Amino acid sequence: MGTLKINRVILFFLFLGLFSSCNRIGVKEKSHYSHQEKILKIGTDATYPPFEYICGDTGKLIGFDIDLIKKICAELSYKPEFLVVPFDGIIAGLKQKKYDIIISAMTITKERLAEINFSKPYYLAGQSIVVRIDNREIKSQYDLKNKKIGVQLGTTGEMTVKKIFNTTVISYDNISSAFIDLENGRLDAIVNDIPTNRNFVNKKSDKFKIVGNVFTEEKYGIAVRKEDTLLLEKINNVISKLEKQSYLTKLKKTWKIE
Repeated sequence: MGTLKINRVILFFLFLGLFSSCNRIGVKEKSHYSHQEKILKIGTDATYPPFEYICGDTGKLIGFDIDLIKKICAELSYKPEFLVVPFDGIIAGLKQKKYDIIISAMTITKERLAEINFSKPYYLAGQSIVVRIDNREIKSQYDLKNKKIGVQLGTTGEMTVKKIFNTTVISYDNISSAFIDLENGRLDAIVNDIPTNRNFVNKKSDKFKIVGNVFTEEKYGIAVRKEDTLLLEKINNVISKLEKQSYLTKLKKTWKIE
């Protein structure tokens, strides 16, 4: 790891700390088990507040997704075991059986469905644009041409921006690094899911703003391997139950992502 890479990692840790009382701390991987032993291994990219991130005060993994999957595990009498992995390789890790499921603010797409299966949707999101507070030029997705746009690697935000003609796309391992570069003038804008954009903007409203409307419609799902049809059925049954109990609505209020 070179000096530049180390510096970027340090900046990321410092930057993430601005958005809550929680600074990023590493999570150690535990030994691997299968859900057949009543331990469910869960892959997640813990750099995406308010859905999944690490609290520096406690060292615990927290967020909307984390509360949801813990509830699902409790309903199914599984013990959750979390493995924090980069989003770009998270599907490959599932297929390689490094964990049993993925919950990581992951949009259900046709391309992903060719490789894995998804639960019924548990959250509706969409792409939005963040710019610096003094930007007067970018007002919607139609103004992104010829601009330098930051996205997270492997996300639908990255896929969406790459479709815009003559736009320079810069992909980051985590979206926090993109916000660092946007603040420092190395980017013109960020395209990312609206709940996470709001999380960052609300904490630094003197630096950033959201412009335009949400311009895609995306549904988050819990991912499983193609062959794990029984596990998928169990998860779907619990999600349906939680919807009837208004548990998902309560979670949205808890994490302020309505």
